[in-house]
Amino acid sequence: MLKKIKTEAYALGQHISMSAHKARRVIDQIRGRSYEEALMILELMPYRACYPIFKLVYSAAANASYNLDSNETNLVISKAEVNEGTTVKKLKPRARGRSYPIKRPTCHITIVVKDISLDEYVEIDYLKDLIKKK
Repeated sequence: MLKKIKTEAYALGQHISMSAHKARRVIDQIRGRSYEEALMILELMPYRACYPIFKLVYSAAANASYNLDSNETNLVISKAEVNEGTTVKKLKPRARGRSYPIKRPTCHITIVVKDISLDEYVEIDYLKDLIKKK
């Protein structure tokens, strides 16, 4: 009998103060790449969106090493998505008692890393042997 095991870890950043369109421009460059290659790309890109995405990729790799006991060289960014968040609305005072609206867009970024060295299905007998050894 087979049992499905976890091979993915994720990091989620919510209410990041930038437009989703600008963050997608960076996310599209790292989707499907290895963890180390993605970090190099993010360090060298000149966009402001790179820093929060860099932190999320780093955090997802840390989650994978802690939860899955995986090595960072085996990680691949399997899924990366950007969704629109709430828009922060403020009013800026202008001449003659008027006010102009200021709209600050936010976005939610999800990074999922997958360990390619782990098999997705493991036999239950093998898992029982591992539990007995501990």
